[in-house]
Amino acid sequence: MYAVIKTGGKQYTVKPGDVVQVEKLEQNLGSEFDITEVLVVGGDTTVIGQPLVKGAKVTVVVTKQARDRKVIVFKKKRRHSFRKFKNHKQPFTEIFVKSITSDGKTATSDSQPVVTDMAAVRAQRIQDKVQSRRERVESKIGSGKSVSAAETKALTSKKKASKKVAKKAAAKKVSPKKAAAKKSAKAKKTSKKATKK
Repeated sequence: MYAVIKTGGKQYTVKPGDVVQVEKLEQNLGSEFDITEVLVVGGDTTVIGQPLVKGAKVTVVVTKQARDRKVIVFKKKRRHSFRKFKNHKQPFTEIFVKSITSDGKTATSDSQPVVTDMAAVRAQRIQDKVQSRRERVESKIGSGKSVSAAETKALTSKKKASKKVAKKAAAKKVSPKKAAAKKSAKAKKTSKKATKK
């Protein structure tokens, strides 16, 4: 049994056990819900809706909430010195089709959904990178090889780094006041010259 469903302004042909990427849905990760906008239900007999098939529903499970690959949006007009450069990552929801129900008949999938938390995967990937970097630096120190400044940063704690950032931010806050004072002094000199003439 298969069905044609409509979600996010698009239509998808699905079967039980399929994994489909659709436009972002406001559903929690791992939640199960029904899609009632079913346009066609096929199988032994095909039922075409006008526009929807009455009593038909597709039960799905949210397996992933993420963003698609980066797309570069570049616009240019010749001889007008016009260039516009942007990036875009389209958010999507990955759903697992659990069952299709129509006219009292239900087709269910044999497999189970695999839910993936992308935030946890990303955090684990970053943690693995930091750990491998630390291991490399520690092995260099143990063997007596020279260690670069960037590599020693990997061993320093986050607290030290945050203190340095705070000091730099404080220094930047002080510098604009001095610049403003210099500008006002220059403005006074130019105004005096204008009055003397």
